[in-house]
Amino acid sequence: MIYPTQRAVWLVAAAAPVGLAIGIVAPGAWAAALAWVALMLLLVLADALLAPPLGTAALSVATPAAVHVGETIDLAPRLQRGERVLPATFAAELGGPMERVGPRTSTRFRAVRRGRAVLETLWARQAGPMGLAWRQTRRPGGQAIAVMPDIRPVRDEGMRQYLNSQHVGLRMRRDSGDGQEFQVLTEFQPGMERRSIDWKASAKHGELLAREYQTERDNAVVFAVDAGRAMSDPLGTVPRVDRAVSAALLAAFVALKSGDRVRLFSFAARPQVDSGTLSGTRGFARLHHAAADIDYGTDESNYTLSLVTLDGRLERRSLVVLFTEFTDPTSAELMLAAAQRMLKRHRLLFVLFRDAELEAIQDARPAEADDLVRANVAHALLRERRIVIERLRRMGVDVIEAPAEAMALTLVERYLRHRERVA
Repeated sequence: MIYPTQRAVWLVAAAAPVGLAIGIVAPGAWAAALAWVALMLLLVLADALLAPPLGTAALSVATPAAVHVGETIDLAPRLQRGERVLPATFAAELGGPMERVGPRTSTRFRAVRRGRAVLETLWARQAGPMGLAWRQTRRPGGQAIAVMPDIRPVRDEGMRQYLNSQHVGLRMRRDSGDGQEFQVLTEFQPGMERRSIDWKASAKHGELLAREYQTERDNAVVFAVDAGRAMSDPLGTVPRVDRAVSAALLAAFVALKSGDRVRLFSFAARPQVDSGTLSGTRGFARLHHAAADIDYGTDESNYTLSLVTLDGRLERRSLVVLFTEFTDPTSAELMLAAAQRMLKRHRLLFVLFRDAELEAIQDARPAEADDLVRANVAHALLRERRIVIERLRRMGVDVIEAPAEAMALTLVERYLRHRERVA
């Protein structure tokens, strides 16, 4: 295809003021401006014919399979005829969670959020020798780029916690085993958990004795991420669902290194992503890619449908780590009912982010009447939240409520505690 360059457009546009000036000075010579326009059109056409044809040139681009949020990539297209690389100007249209860096003709893009970016169209063009016309070729895209959360800043700390958990403690650890199996009775020592005391054996022997268990391996751990409307709201500058995915991936990395089997599941109004059960450190790459498909929802979360679906897909007793958020008593009641059903077969760990914004509103010193209203509303919401959390704990559900910045490492610590000893 042939297009005029910006230089040609300006030269043609210059005919208007020149023709106006000629018409004022010499009214009979105004047709010279039309002759100028006709001449420029002929020159554009001639320049286009002199430009090298692109029909036999191959337009290619190498897109990365995956990038991290915040990362900038350059698509760096190539126009080749045989083995010769031709000079050209490129442009690309990349849809999804990527934004262009620089002018419209730039092929640099930055990943701004999680998801899948798709290369929609790629253009290449060459100017003629006079710089008045472009010859342009277009190639449809189709390549997908997974935009994944960047967990590299916290992964090293997670690995340190994992390594510490392998060397610190009084329990003997075996590599084999499936489930929490009783290993031996030993004398109770300071620092051991009181719930490990075997009271009957202690009464029989006249001293405090504690049960030791071999560490679990090949456990089934499910990270279930609620991607509904409440989780799409920002916490600070980052949506809750993004923070949840980052924490889930870090804990999944440690779980896979520990020899456990991991599954990533997400839902909103209906189930979304299900990675299936994965094991081994190589399975982490598949989890990381599956996380890119967790979408931002605008509907209310359907706990009943989603958790019943998840329960039906699990073949054995699992630790289900559920990242969620509730905003009203109705959704909380539905969540509690679904959790009660899940407890019949599985262990549950609820993960909630502390709402620092509500806490700040509640604790702020009021300066006017509206501040008192906002503080009372925040207090009521936080009170309802505490009631729901207490009900979950009384049902036997473990609950984590931590600040967003500390959630990833807090979850890893709690997972390691569950792995070592389960009541």
